[in-house]
Amino acid sequence: MIPYAAARTAMGWTIEPEGLTETLVRIRDGYADLPIYVTENGASFHDYVDPEGGVDDEERVSLLDVHFRAAGEAIERGVDLRGYFVWSLLDNFEWAEGYSKWKWFGLVFVDYGTQPRVPKASTRCYRGIIERNGQQG
Repeated sequence: MIPYAAARTAMGWTIEPEGLTETLVRIRDGYADLPIYVTENGASFHDYVDPEGGVDDEERVSLLDVHFRAAGEAIERGVDLRGYFVWSLLDNFEWAEGYSKWKWFGLVFVDYGTQPRVPKASTRCYRGIIERNGQQG
């Protein structure tokens, strides 16, 4: 089992990165050994801009870490995983909840009242993962 720092998202969803590994392997084994792309994976957390003007979203950083490790495990098990995309670049309008507290899915914080964008710690984490071609640091 892959360790994780937070058991649930702000929406109450459980976080089980080993499910990503098992799903990718199951798709390969049950359907076809074709290239696979994870087109969106992310979570809502209670992000905020701190007094220094940054957003330290350590829960999302941890989520990215364990899910990239889970994806790496699937690759080690022979899955042809070609890409992994994070949901979402910006905090967003959520269909079921509008612009409520559930909006904080993005790598970049959006203040809807004044419109500034603040890159979160997870932005730097994701950039590092990309620079290392998906390898953990």
